[in-house]
Amino acid sequence: MAASPQPAARLQWLFGAIALPRGWRVGAGPLIAAAVLVVIVAATLAAPLIVPHDPMAMDALQRLKGPSDVYPLGTDAYGRDMLSRVVTGGRVSLLIGIGAAVISVAIGLMIGLVSGFFRLADAIIMRVMDSLMAIPSILLAIALVALNGPSIWSVMGAITIPEIPRVVRLVRSVVLSAREEPYVEAALALGSSMPKILWQHLMPNTLAPLIVQGTYICASAILTEAILSFLGAGVSTEIPTWGNIMAEGRVYFQLKPSLIFWPGLMLSLCILSINLLGDTARDLLDPRLKKREA
Repeated sequence: MAASPQPAARLQWLFGAIALPRGWRVGAGPLIAAAVLVVIVAATLAAPLIVPHDPMAMDALQRLKGPSDVYPLGTDAYGRDMLSRVVTGGRVSLLIGIGAAVISVAIGLMIGLVSGFFRLADAIIMRVMDSLMAIPSILLAIALVALNGPSIWSVMGAITIPEIPRVVRLVRSVVLSAREEPYVEAALALGSSMPKILWQHLMPNTLAPLIVQGTYICASAILTEAILSFLGAGVSTEIPTWGNIMAEGRVYFQLKPSLIFWPGLMLSLCILSINLLGDTARDLLDPRLKKREA
């Protein structure tokens, strides 16, 4: 009679490497990170339907209460439910992170294609990008938020602008090498228009590195938003975000550390999961790593 599989073997079967198209293989770490990220995103999107209380509702009689059946994570200094605020706060943080990544990648892609293909434009564009990169991103974000006022769009724009030069440099480096390929020269010889060459021949080469760069920008934007909110230069304190929740709880940290622990835990898990998936995407999409493994 065959022996039943051991628990370790079952876990290895459940979380072990799985085969993906074209021979790709993903281990347990990225799968767990993807599962964690899916749970966080799903919970934040469905927050109005699943949170037990109004995240903005105050109750002076329930200030700084510990965990209970009514308040699973306790309450804050204003008597608001911490679970509802932590889950709802992820909506704004993820919106800023994803929005900053999409906008910076889209703008950086267009500028990078032009800069990498046209030498005259390259000299002008890269000097502008170098000037933007010389300014510390946090200081630039604080200055922009101070000028435009605290709002979601001000914070998103303040985070996006410093990320655009990094995307431009990445796309430019790919285009500089790709434009010397024979198929690009053949397209030029056949009289193909410049927009067609840029979008049909050069742009596809940038997709793989842009996907990886986009994940890093998303994680960095979420962290930057939390830093700005913690410093009081981010989203309005009336809107719950992970950074705002931690900023409000720092005054009562010695009395109730959980006011910072729970939003900090969600922030850390979200950023760690995104970065781990970004590393996995880099390993899967980088042909040099595939050749090295082969």
